[in-house]
Amino acid sequence: MKKLLTFLTFILALKSFGWGLTGHRIVGHIAMEHLHPEVKKHIIQTLNGEDLAMVSNWMDFIKSESTYDSLKPYHYCTIVDVEAIKTHEHPKQGDVWMAIDKFLLEVENDQYSVDEGFALRALSHLIGDVHQPLHCGNGSDMGGNQVKVNFFRESSNLHRVWDSGMIDYWKMSYSEYAQWIMSTVSQDELSEWKKSTTEDWIRESVLSREQCYETMGNPNTMGYRYIYDNKDLMHKRLAQAGIRLADALNKAYAGRAI
Repeated sequence: MKKLLTFLTFILALKSFGWGLTGHRIVGHIAMEHLHPEVKKHIIQTLNGEDLAMVSNWMDFIKSESTYDSLKPYHYCTIVDVEAIKTHEHPKQGDVWMAIDKFLLEVENDQYSVDEGFALRALSHLIGDVHQPLHCGNGSDMGGNQVKVNFFRESSNLHRVWDSGMIDYWKMSYSEYAQWIMSTVSQDELSEWKKSTTEDWIRESVLSREQCYETMGNPNTMGYRYIYDNKDLMHKRLAQAGIRLADALNKAYAGRAI
């Protein structure tokens, strides 16, 4: 019975948070393709042969273990509106903004609260999370988790539709999906996306999340139209997350001998 409860908790964790398995692997795969060769080699060695795509869901997996309960607030932040970003203070338990900056600083200084592998696993996931608009919630509906919808006639919620519903609709592997997304991204866009900070990523998500709500139409009949209206935004956020994950790690390792 104990094993069954642990398994059910694990499944609930997967359904409640993050881009979903495929989404986070898309972000990790894009990042791997844009790492400096020496950084890429070092990361694979540090992760014992795995890459950022394979470890990108680890932060969700550990939600089934009470030992890591203190890390749950690291997956999101609450920002009422874009003006609130200017005066935002990280809560005592932390948030995704604080966590990203914390783990990037650990990599840069080569000094870790746990170890280097832990920091890389966290960053591969959390930089993905912060680019999902509903992970920067407005404080009223748990980032869309309380907004009940029917997506292709199945009971769901708005947050889950963004985490996995729209991505899973295409029935692609994460590598196929990553290739499709990146085929439309220009070099100018890549350069612009790298000129940004964690605060910029937060601001973009806060500004984007209104579209997530405004395009819902009838929440009892969501499906093709919603995907069509939001496909470009979703793909842009996935691509930005992958490029920025790579860029942040390239910069963090730049001053180190690896």
